[in-house]
Amino acid sequence: MSSRYAPLTRFADRVKFDELLSRYTVARLGGPADVLITVDSSAMLRDVLTIAWREGWPTRILGGGANVLIGDKGFRGLIVINDARSITLGEDGTVTADSGYGLIQLARHAIAHGLSGFEWAISIPGTLGGGIVNNAGAHGGDMAACLASAEILFPGGIETWPVAKLDYRYRESALKRRSEPFAVLAGSLRFAPGFDPAQLEAKASEFVAHRKRSQPAGASLGSMFKNPQGDYAGRLIEATGLKGTRIGGVTISPMHANFFINMGGGTAKDYLDLIRLTQSTVKARFGVDLELEVELIGEF
Repeated sequence: MSSRYAPLTRFADRVKFDELLSRYTVARLGGPADVLITVDSSAMLRDVLTIAWREGWPTRILGGGANVLIGDKGFRGLIVINDARSITLGEDGTVTADSGYGLIQLARHAIAHGLSGFEWAISIPGTLGGGIVNNAGAHGGDMAACLASAEILFPGGIETWPVAKLDYRYRESALKRRSEPFAVLAGSLRFAPGFDPAQLEAKASEFVAHRKRSQPAGASLGSMFKNPQGDYAGRLIEATGLKGTRIGGVTISPMHANFFINMGGGTAKDYLDLIRLTQSTVKARFGVDLELEVELIGEF
């Protein structure tokens, strides 16, 4: 093990060097990380991050690898793959889960137990931790409406934040606006109990069908830009005439302009160039600054 990362020796069986991050992202893009470790519990996540922050290593956490674009040159530092997935069903519709628990799996768990309020997450390929930080949402629902509290690790210790302290906004939270290190360890959510699972499943199936009708198939990062207040990113992009524009192996979907599709052989640099072109064109035409919903990580 590299001397720099010697403090990770006790996790040696889970540590990988120069690991391609394309293996861990929905987009299947991303160069190598200097070092990568997979954690399978919130306790291990806490221990690894405590070491990383103490040592001053550049560190990023990946859950499901959705809504991220990792540079072709990779990441100089530590990537933590969060696979912590314990879950507890409490009374009165409360569910507490580790931050690595998948949103789709959590939605299915709630449906199976007759808990209503999370059907909107049935096709979101992220994790609870990422959903809490980004206020994930779809079909009129979001994390702000169902989260009760989050357990968060800071360099100074663990804190439990009620949902009000997260100061949720559209696809944003007080955590996302922080520059200091943090990590969501777990979240507690409140759902409405006593529903027929079959009815909830039918509702979720409608959401899945709607997504298939309205969003393009193929390799994409999901919605590329946040919707500006009172408007839609896709409408603005389409109005500039950019729909169908291609750079390298990546194209703006002819079906929905807020989705960029990897047509084969696309690179993170292709995505980035197309992002910049779109932002500058929409700014010049409408005076609107399109803000990324996708997070850029590493070196391009």
